[in-house]
Amino acid sequence: MKKDKINDRILRELKRSGRIANAELAEKVGLSPSACLRRVQELEKLGVIAGYRAVINNQAVGLGFIAYVGVGLNEHSTISQRAFEQALEFIDEVKECHNVTGSFEYLLRIETADLKSYKAFHADVLGSIPQVRTITTHVVMESPKDERA
Repeated sequence: MKKDKINDRILRELKRSGRIANAELAEKVGLSPSACLRRVQELEKLGVIAGYRAVINNQAVGLGFIAYVGVGLNEHSTISQRAFEQALEFIDEVKECHNVTGSFEYLLRIETADLKSYKAFHADVLGSIPQVRTITTHVVMESPKDERA
């Protein structure tokens, strides 16, 4: 990718509003609409812009409980890691899964309706995965800064 100030401004504006009209984006970054569109298309083609998405209000769809969960595995092997990752693939409550260093192997972002539904998820879903040795839950009380949105 050609790293320059204009591309940086384009990316910053698109992070703020992925649905911004090309003409408005061009004006904000100081380009003609055609030059701006060419740059955006090139950033998409290079994979710098990986996609666009809607940011969902979790409260509005009944997902008011968020927790970050540290998961320790029984074994420190590639086979165990792959099996754990495959087990998570179709579990809707798992919104993010990161393989990390430290006292546990994985950090998960879990979203459920409430504490009661998280408790059921913890015992019946996550706790039933054979590779899981430990589960450490950190409940999100508030998110004063969240740049994923």
